[in-house]
Amino acid sequence: MKLPDRIYHLAEASNWPSIQREGLLSASRLLSAAGLAGAGRDRLERAQRLVYTMVSSRVHIRDQRPMPPSALAKCLCGMDPADWYAMVNARVFFWLDSDRLNRQRAACEPRPQVVMIVDTAALVARYEEKVAVTPINTGNARRKPARRGAATFVPMKEWARSGWASEARALGIPLRNRLRQPVELTVLDKVPDIMRFVVDFVILPTGRSFELNVT
Repeated sequence: MKLPDRIYHLAEASNWPSIQREGLLSASRLLSAAGLAGAGRDRLERAQRLVYTMVSSRVHIRDQRPMPPSALAKCLCGMDPADWYAMVNARVFFWLDSDRLNRQRAACEPRPQVVMIVDTAALVARYEEKVAVTPINTGNARRKPARRGAATFVPMKEWARSGWASEARALGIPLRNRLRQPVELTVLDKVPDIMRFVVDFVILPTGRSFELNVT
């Protein structure tokens, strides 16, 4: 099994200056950097965010409208919706597929976005112990959502060794084809040196989708 040479991160254009300075931070890390705690933090970290949210004057985090708690409650294994939100918010996400990236881009309209094109091998080599892959879009729980839980995030080494076996065993679901590519690659907590791995980036103004140039 082999990952693609390039993966993609879609960021709010408003966050691009801070990303270049401080790297990619998970939503939880951004909340910590903003000094949020208590009930105010829980509303953003352990509950569904219904709106695009300004964390500070420089940093914004997206809504989580495709993950209503009622839908999550029906598909989660071994945790409740609050735990799932916290788990998702603790990671930095990359798409392996430009079509899925463009679906997310459409959901972010009309705000400008930045696509970061990342060297997969270099990123994984640096962060392998924190890398996990998923077989589903973990940020969407609509329309017959797939069963999910902590085991949905398969550690990189485990996936390379046995594919999706650990997910199937823990969640009690049929084993996925070993050759099935991940949908997402995630890094726990943060990638402060992300610019080391960015081979290119594209600014997407309102109304523009990402076009993959194949040479």
